[in-house]
Amino acid sequence: MITSIFSKSKPINFIVVFFITLMAFVIGRFNLGINGVTILFVFKQMALFGLCYLSVLLLNFIVGKNELTKKSNYEMLLYSLFLLVIVQVTTNNYIIISNFFVLLGIRRMISLRSQIDVKKKLFDAAFWIALATLFYFWSILFFVLIIVSLFLYTDNKVNHWVIPFTGILCVFVIGVAISIIWYDGFFEVFRSLPQWSFNFSTYNTTQFIIAITLLFSFGIWSSLFYIKNIKQKKKGLRPSYYIILIAAFLAFILMILAPEKNGSEFLFLLGPLAIIITNYIESIDDKWFKEFFLAVLIIVPFVLLML
Repeated sequence: MITSIFSKSKPINFIVVFFITLMAFVIGRFNLGINGVTILFVFKQMALFGLCYLSVLLLNFIVGKNELTKKSNYEMLLYSLFLLVIVQVTTNNYIIISNFFVLLGIRRMISLRSQIDVKKKLFDAAFWIALATLFYFWSILFFVLIIVSLFLYTDNKVNHWVIPFTGILCVFVIGVAISIIWYDGFFEVFRSLPQWSFNFSTYNTTQFIIAITLLFSFGIWSSLFYIKNIKQKKKGLRPSYYIILIAAFLAFILMILAPEKNGSEFLFLLGPLAIIITNYIESIDDKWFKEFFLAVLIIVPFVLLML
């Protein structure tokens, strides 16, 4: 029953995902504590929630446009459920914004497969990732995806390798200009500095242990099938699948390096992971096992809310 609802794109799917995302966002915000509600505060929260939901829709667009799944909506459902598994992912405003820009960058990288407007897409990808880095420094790791995309999609023209750096330079110049106008200084806008920490003690709670076990066990298991099935995809689609896999790996490194390990850093992993697990769900032939697999992913987030 569950699989039949999300196996095809339907309006009801977007409504269900909207409310799951809203629940995750509201619970995450309440956990932060609210010291007074103003009109500005309400509008700010509405904007941040809108960005969270837009990220879900953007992920769905990337998947549908580039045939990363079999035209189901599982990736949307999984992404929203993952937000509910670790509601802390909605608590860091800068990471929410940064993750949205990273998804925009990944969208442009994958679209290189059409070989149309290659230069523009390379510039856009670098521009979005550079913007993401302004809000959260370790987003800089996703520049690796641009290098990978150059190897996978383009030839060895020198200008193709130079263009991404012009995108970075453009963001730098804009950042300096805003800094001068707004803060009366050159580099005050570049607040996100390279800090890191290997203290994982904050994960030593029942909620985090169960959530991390769920994400990584399902993620690793699905990744094995994902990697195996890439060879069965059309040759023109294979690079897109590799980009998603590498994006998940880079997000994992980001989580290890994150200076503040409060759960919000998991947000970068959820999009690629949702796509990888969706591919595994679609490959399951046994209807009852597929229902059970998806039911576990749906039930666990709600159980964790009661802990």
